[in-house]
Amino acid sequence: MRYKEELESYDDINVTSMLDLAYVLLIVFIIMTTAAVQGITVNLPKASDTPSLAKPKTKAITITADGTIFLDTYPVTLEQLESLLQQYRAADPELPVIIKGDATVQYQNVVDVLALMGRIDITQIGLVTQNLVK
Repeated sequence: MRYKEELESYDDINVTSMLDLAYVLLIVFIIMTTAAVQGITVNLPKASDTPSLAKPKTKAITITADGTIFLDTYPVTLEQLESLLQQYRAADPELPVIIKGDATVQYQNVVDVLALMGRIDITQIGLVTQNLVK
C-alpha cells in the first residue's frame, strides 16, 4: 500500500519552469546563430560588361479598350511610337516587340500598329493572349 501512495505523489510534476528554460535556450540559440552568420568581407572585382544590369531589350506595346497606345508604360501616339521604335531599332536591329491589345479594342488599331512594325522592318513580333484553361 505504501508503494501506491508514493506513486500518487509524483503524478503532478510542474513542467512550467522546464518550458521557460527551454524557451530561453531556444531564444539564445536563435540570437547566437544569426549573430554568428555575418559573412566575410571580400573586395569583388568589377566586370567590364555587366549584361544583368542592362535594361530589358523587349519593348511592350499596349492598346487599351479606348484605343490609347502605350509603349512600355508611357502613352504615345502612332507618330511618337514610330519615331521611338526607329530609335530603339537603330540601337538593336533585332529588337523584339510584344503587342498586348485589349479584347474589346477595335481591330483597326492593332492592324495600324502591325503595319507600323512592317514599315520599320521589325520582324520579331509577339502577340500576347490570355490562356483559357478550364
